[in-house]
Amino acid sequence: MTTTMDGMRAFRAAARITMVAALAGLFTAGANAEDGVSKTAVTLGQSLAMTGPGATLALPFAQGARLYFERVNAGGGVNGRKIELTTLDDMGNPDTTVANTKKLLDQKVFSLFGYYGSPQVTAVNPLLKDTDILLFAPMAGADELRGSLYPNVYSVRPGYSEEAAMITRHAETLGMRKLAILHGKDLESLAALDSAERTMGGMGANLVAKSALSGGSVATSVDQVLAKKPESVLVISDASGAANAIRDLRAKGFRGPIYGFSSTGESLLAEQLGAAGAGVVVVRVTPKSDNAKSVLVRELQADALAAKLGKSNVYMLEGYIAAWTYTEALRKAGKDPTRAKLRKALDSLQDLNLGGFRVHFDGDRVGSKLVELSLIDAMGRVRE
Repeated sequence: MTTTMDGMRAFRAAARITMVAALAGLFTAGANAEDGVSKTAVTLGQSLAMTGPGATLALPFAQGARLYFERVNAGGGVNGRKIELTTLDDMGNPDTTVANTKKLLDQKVFSLFGYYGSPQVTAVNPLLKDTDILLFAPMAGADELRGSLYPNVYSVRPGYSEEAAMITRHAETLGMRKLAILHGKDLESLAALDSAERTMGGMGANLVAKSALSGGSVATSVDQVLAKKPESVLVISDASGAANAIRDLRAKGFRGPIYGFSSTGESLLAEQLGAAGAGVVVVRVTPKSDNAKSVLVRELQADALAAKLGKSNVYMLEGYIAAWTYTEALRKAGKDPTRAKLRKALDSLQDLNLGGFRVHFDGDRVGSKLVELSLIDAMGRVRE
């Protein structure tokens, strides 16, 4: 009897120990669960200009990203988890971007994704740089974002310095070394202007004039640069401002090459200029968005058609590329993703083939160096 009672006591004690251990395991698991990751979903946060002037580029970028995530989710997600993208509108205002980012961080998102605008990324960096939260694939070209002061920002697109270098080399092949710059006064244009001046000057271009575009001063700005007799002109502005400047340049007899950065808005600029855009050269950092030979482009076009979004463009394609790249990194992070595993997965991505478009991080926080030039023809169409 004593033996039986002793055995019961031992059994109960062991059971209590097992229950305590199990409860401790549950609490530990809860404490160690990664923010933004559940059994069924990984939640990302995004702030960009869904309305306002920046929406002409930001909105199709966001649409392209969501198209790819929806494609992945329809196939079961990544390791059984769907990718959920929470998007907040900042109307292109950096202060609103900061407020939105604080909301997203309070919601415990896994990472941030696809912001729009260099000033916006600069504004939120203090919230991120001393944390383990990554901001992946912002649609922003400022060179500083790729430097050591932004350790948690991973870009797919190259910076404005690469765009400026491509333009400088192209102008040089035409024998055009005397350059003028017309630029907007918004912060994104000023970031691009800084890169252009440093890069082009360093490559031997002769910057003979620069002038700011604002409101009714377009004609005055054009007159100022033409007075210096440039051989080529770089216009740094959104599509509307650039179109006004280019029309005035042509109306006043300038026949040299006119260039625009990717932020100018390739297809938007072509639509606004029509025949007046003949000979304008615009940088793009993605493949051509109507290249039927590209598997990447064909998949985007099919998804956009199914979603009734109309004709795809380079901004939608950039968002699609960003989402595809993120998905592959998340897949590589394994069945139980953490922010540390995601960073490690990104750092080790080598020669990732996205339907013919190559992404290569491998320790560098810039996944693509692709910079190509598009030409607007006399019919207002974009050609390579």
